[in-house]
Amino acid sequence: MFTGIIETLGRITELQQEKGNLHITVESAISHELKIDQSVAHNGVCLTVVALADGLHVVTAIEETLNKTNLGQLKVGDPVNLERCMQMNARLDGHIVQGHVDQVAVCTAFNELEGSWEYTFEYNASLSNVTVEKGSICVNGISLTVVNSHANSFSVAIIPYTFEHTNLHNVRVGSQVNLEFDIIGKYVARLMQR
Repeated sequence: MFTGIIETLGRITELQQEKGNLHITVESAISHELKIDQSVAHNGVCLTVVALADGLHVVTAIEETLNKTNLGQLKVGDPVNLERCMQMNARLDGHIVQGHVDQVAVCTAFNELEGSWEYTFEYNASLSNVTVEKGSICVNGISLTVVNSHANSFSVAIIPYTFEHTNLHNVRVGSQVNLEFDIIGKYVARLMQR
């Protein structure tokens, strides 16, 4: 379980395809503190550390993960948002995030405002995921608040700290991002369908 508060940005140093799997090597400020078998969110995707080296860690994304997230689009040198799993004795600064991406979305608008940034993302509403204004959404592993909610899109406002310390500063119109919708909202939506 995660909170959506990004600890650090990592950098992709190697991508190795093996059948349907992608082995992702990441260099980061926290890699030396990780352990094999530890869960770490990469752009909001919970992945298991499978190998360690000097300041590097390796995770493996299987075909299912690559089909449902933006991890298959990573290139060497790309920044990746990293968050270690939540400690039970810590404050929940963001919201409850599982690291299970529901779907990808496409950035359809990016506006630089006076001191902040606004992004609009469009997603496939036929998958029954919903957002609500002032509700929580996880974008590339970042816990954010929805400012405008529509049937198949939403907007978020980004403060300078988040813009500078996550990979949102690389997201522009046409970029794909990982979405994890609010877990409570997902359960309510499922109950309403029944």
